[in-house]
Amino acid sequence: MFSITLKLMKKSARMLIPAGIAILIGTAFIAATFLFGNAMNDALAAQNTAQLGGANYVISPDSGKDLTDKDQDYIYTRTVNDFQLDRIRATEGVKDARASYAGSVTVTRGNKHASSYVITTAAKRTLLPVTITQGDQPADSNEIALTKSVADQLGVKVGDRVTVNSQAAQYAGKTGDSAGNTGDAGDESAQNADGTSSHDGDSDAASGASVSSDGANTADSGMTVRVVGLTDDPNGAYAYYGGASVLSDNVITAMAGSNDFGNLPVYLVYLDIDDASDTAAASTVKQVSTLLPKHFSVQSRAALVEESVKSMSSGETSITTIFLLSFGILAMLVAALVIANTFQVLVAQRRRTLALLRTIGANKSQLYVSVLFEAGVLGLIASALGVGLGIGLMAALCQSGLMKATGMTMRLVLSGPVFTVPMAFGIIMTVIASLGSARSATAVTPLEALRPIELTDTRRVGVVRAVISVLLIVAGVALCAFSVWQMSENIAGRDSMADKQYPLVLLAAIIGCALIFLGLVLSATFWLPVLMRGVGAMVALAGPSAKVAHANIQKNPRRVAATGAALLIGVTLVSTIATGAASAKQTMNEALTTRYSVDMIAAGTDMTGKQASEAAKVKGVQRGIYAPTRMMTMKDADGKSLSVLVVGVDGVDALRKVVRSDLSGVTIDGDSVLMPKYSAATGKDIPLDKSVTFTAGAAEAQADAANGPSGNDANGSAENGNGQSGGTQTLTLKPRKVDYRRIASNYAAVAFVDASHFTNGGIKADGHIMLMRIDAEGAGVALNDVFTNVQNVFSASAGVTVTGPVAERTQWETMINGMMALLVGLIAVAVLIALVGVANTLSLSVIERTRESATLRAIGMTRGQLRRSLAVEALLLSLVSGVVGVVLGTLFGWLGSYMVFSLYGDTVFPFEWATNGVVLGVAALAALLASVAPARRAVKTPPVEALAEA
Repeated sequence: MFSITLKLMKKSARMLIPAGIAILIGTAFIAATFLFGNAMNDALAAQNTAQLGGANYVISPDSGKDLTDKDQDYIYTRTVNDFQLDRIRATEGVKDARASYAGSVTVTRGNKHASSYVITTAAKRTLLPVTITQGDQPADSNEIALTKSVADQLGVKVGDRVTVNSQAAQYAGKTGDSAGNTGDAGDESAQNADGTSSHDGDSDAASGASVSSDGANTADSGMTVRVVGLTDDPNGAYAYYGGASVLSDNVITAMAGSNDFGNLPVYLVYLDIDDASDTAAASTVKQVSTLLPKHFSVQSRAALVEESVKSMSSGETSITTIFLLSFGILAMLVAALVIANTFQVLVAQRRRTLALLRTIGANKSQLYVSVLFEAGVLGLIASALGVGLGIGLMAALCQSGLMKATGMTMRLVLSGPVFTVPMAFGIIMTVIASLGSARSATAVTPLEALRPIELTDTRRVGVVRAVISVLLIVAGVALCAFSVWQMSENIAGRDSMADKQYPLVLLAAIIGCALIFLGLVLSATFWLPVLMRGVGAMVALAGPSAKVAHANIQKNPRRVAATGAALLIGVTLVSTIATGAASAKQTMNEALTTRYSVDMIAAGTDMTGKQASEAAKVKGVQRGIYAPTRMMTMKDADGKSLSVLVVGVDGVDALRKVVRSDLSGVTIDGDSVLMPKYSAATGKDIPLDKSVTFTAGAAEAQADAANGPSGNDANGSAENGNGQSGGTQTLTLKPRKVDYRRIASNYAAVAFVDASHFTNGGIKADGHIMLMRIDAEGAGVALNDVFTNVQNVFSASAGVTVTGPVAERTQWETMINGMMALLVGLIAVAVLIALVGVANTLSLSVIERTRESATLRAIGMTRGQLRRSLAVEALLLSLVSGVVGVVLGTLFGWLGSYMVFSLYGDTVFPFEWATNGVVLGVAALAALLASVAPARRAVKTPPVEALAEA
């Protein structure tokens, strides 16, 4: 029987190809997903341990132990001296040891400035976490190995001299203090998502140095060092910083504001231990352990890698893999619908063959097993090809270097699941999809099998399906309604489950949508043919070709529903993602507009009026004002101290040009100050007395050096940025509160005073700010281009930063667009398989209607009319399913947007005309293309031959 089955497969190869393609695409996607997860694990493990360089052991704080706050304080206040590096290096078996300390500096050559992340050097190049591509690593005093990008930016080559400076060093130079705790205390890889250090590393050095090449304090000139090498960061150890430069010990000490390398805070030390012999290495580790401070131990690199992979296996990487894998499974489910269609018609076409087999002795079980065996063989072959395709695609991705833009170098990592899971899933899904057809093949007697097999549901099966579908839809609607109700209650400020159990409310909405969708797919046999009948009735008025197409669709509603449901799944998901992304962008734009009253802000100590004038001319900058600033402190009505950026403006009319807030009836004069209603730090109302007193002095100068945008003390005992000196300065004014938000988020508040306070000496400016209103759309430029061009204007000034909602909006749009592109790309796989199903349905329909097509040709239907009828049939299948998918996806997208983005502001409910139009257009075009081959088959055979064959 198996040999007969294989011969039947060979004869029906053309009919099996579409189903095979569907299986191939789905299994290729699953295989590629596993490969992507393997590559991500490998790349992230390499990246997480990249800061080790060539170290095979690390001295680090003990983990997995119950440490008190006192113990934690002890750990993070250790210095280089506490680790006795000289004794460790002298220990037998230790080749080299490197204390991990890092920070940021500004590198200057001529009038060009660049920021660079910097790390400590090592005696041996192999122990560095970066690669020296030219020259050598710093060994003697006053040396630096620059990142290639910084060297290119400054036009520097090996052998040149540059000036490095830092905020901590500048402050130490002015006060004479040694601020040794200002760097990133040894954790070179500790970074936040935005690329900043996870420690309080504003001290990490970005604004002005204080030690010259001979060690003298020169706060203005910085420290001159010689470039001895160029570095690269191939493993992405410092991807957020664009790589890292390497400094000699005396330079990094000066940049930390200290005068002794041994006083630098560290809690990681990297070791290169001779591990040729496990016993000798263990002995060396034991000796080194005796030299360490308490709560520190030596850990092998292998143990760190294993720990890293283990942490990722339950973290983001597995989530990514599961997320991608869900789309692969979705693709296989869509493929299952195509496979089911194929085998249904395949069995129908073999009815005479099956009848003859039954007549000559084949029993029902043999026919049943034959169909399942055929499905298994098809699944095996197509799955094997799919796995090969997935490996090939992933290998091409790794070789292309496209992932380098993310800071990761990925490589092809094969594993067992890459082969077993896709193949097993492909075979099982194919066999399951063929069960109905196998049952149909055995449900008739030999005599009945000589007549056509009607592939329709029994009444009992139809009733069960209808009941289950209704229950699923009702349950789904109830869950969605409950979620919306809870969110609306939460937004209104009333007691709600969403306030304390938001994840559960969100999960209820997701499950609700899934149940509704599943119910609609299961019941598609009932409502989709009815919908197509209604649309087809109108289309039939267009002519005989359309009338024939309408009649053909009504002949097999079950197959039409299965094909339409396959396309419905893909289009619904695309529309859901597109609607959600559009809602996210518009909602976040509105939220940012309400949270920020100024579109873009440039602020810094070395900003010039000339730069401000150039920035005002940037295309997309509608208006701008340039004003002096001073960081001061004040106390609110509750006695709490607040840091305030005081800005001098020429009256409230100047503010109205750039501030998006209601300033009607407000004035700014010499006796008043305009204050925000809410604190930028807490979001709470700022309680104010009838008058407020702003203070600037030595304490503020120190705060500036550590945290603020300025490193100069304008009024303290040290010399200020204007070359003047003075004691503590105060300014008492009457506050007027207005609801404007987050002018500069580094401060609790931004206060606007009359500019005369700066010109008459009442307040001495330590910086300037430029407030800008942006109209990118009106200027016909991209928002990101406006932001980039303004940044370029201020690029020559190291102390100027450009921020504001435009920056955040640009980041949001970039992130959302990237996610949308990824998701739509993934879902496109399901849509592609569904369109293969449309082509498959048409092909099988043509084969099934050979006699009918021949009869139509015989009574006068032309070849062109027959082609048009198939084209109309394909369009009806794709467009009706597509429109339903768009409507359903839009509703799901609106619900998801409300559940997520209502937390941030008033949710916008857009209809994504462009994306939905493109999806429907692609579906229509693909349907027309899918009708070409079946139409050619239908018109190629002469009517007489077709009647004879049928």
